Amino acid sequence: MPSSVMSTPIRDAGPQPPSIAISADGLRKSYGDKAVLDGIDLSIPTGSVFALLGPNGAGKTTTVKILSTLLGADGGRAVVAGHDVAGEAQAVRAAIGVTGQFSAVDGLITGEENMRLMADLHHLSKREGRRVTAELLRRFDLEEAAKKPASTYSGGMRRRLDIAMTLVGGPRIIFLDEPTTGLDPRSRHNMWQIIRELVADGVTVFLTTQYLEEADELADRIAVLNDGKIAAEGTAEELKRIVPGGHVKLRFSDPSAYRSAVTALDEVVRDDESLSLTLPSDGSQRALRSVLDRLDAAGIEADELTVHTPDLDDVFFALTGSGKPGQAERSTHPDHPEQSDQNDQPKEAVR
Repeated sequence: MPSSVMSTPIRDAGPQPPSIAISADGLRKSYGDKAVLDGIDLSIPTGSVFALLGPNGAGKTTTVKILSTLLGADGGRAVVAGHDVAGEAQAVRAAIGVTGQFSAVDGLITGEENMRLMADLHHLSKREGRRVTAELLRRFDLEEAAKKPASTYSGGMRRRLDIAMTLVGGPRIIFLDEPTTGLDPRSRHNMWQIIRELVADGVTVFLTTQYLEEADELADRIAVLNDGKIAAEGTAEELKRIVPGGHVKLRFSDPSAYRSAVTALDEVVRDDESLSLTLPSDGSQRALRSVLDRLDAAGIEADELTVHTPDLDDVFFALTGSGKPGQAERSTHPDHPEQSDQNDQPKEAVR
């Protein structure tokens, strides 16, 4: 992968973008008697990565569709790139790019032809279209494969081409709905680097993901959506601090040392079979020093010490109460399109 996509061509968008790229106030959406979004509020600064997490059917894809003008809200107001989503849909579409859960790449034509098709849809001149196509193919390390049918591309290559196509119109806000689903670890890390470099260039990224470590790695702020509402929002570290469950685990091979540790330490949970003790702890240096000092004072040495602090998995389970983190949204009910393919609308409508 190239080291940078910083010089990806961005067309002049006129005045300086607002400091808040995306905002929503009381956004609501129902399918029949099911309230998928029940009055959510969002405020996403320009040039940041915002991650939206939630269990299956929580409303993540519906949120993306409303904010990208592909679906109307039942209530509330949303502003994207300084434009009202309901009243100025065309202006919103001119400012954004959308990459859905499934690639919109046409496998029957080459990567270069996919790019030029997107340039034509943006009404670029042939000369400008060729220039932008060549630049993006180079930046996304697709030059060698440019003349090959996209059907021969690997999953990672198709995803890079998909995002390159999104960038043809020079969007300042990009919606990425589970962009790394199905990718191998190397391709996923390459995609993370691309996202970081786009944000470094001032692009705002709205990310939904089925990988909690992805949100932890990339997002400036994270919101957890559950039962149609934002259950919590903050940085990854802020969210982790609201969940109890941090602990230190000590393991012993000597039964005598194990029994002495039980006496020396307070509030321990014993496991006599494995000779291990679990103590509540916030994982801080001070808390660990306190445990080690008490062991040293009693002349006790543990064979193994491990520290567990709450992670986003813990946050997810605590805030959603049910469901398994890390699953993509899906729905097969014909009257509940919440998890339908993002490509059920023509992709060029929002490129």
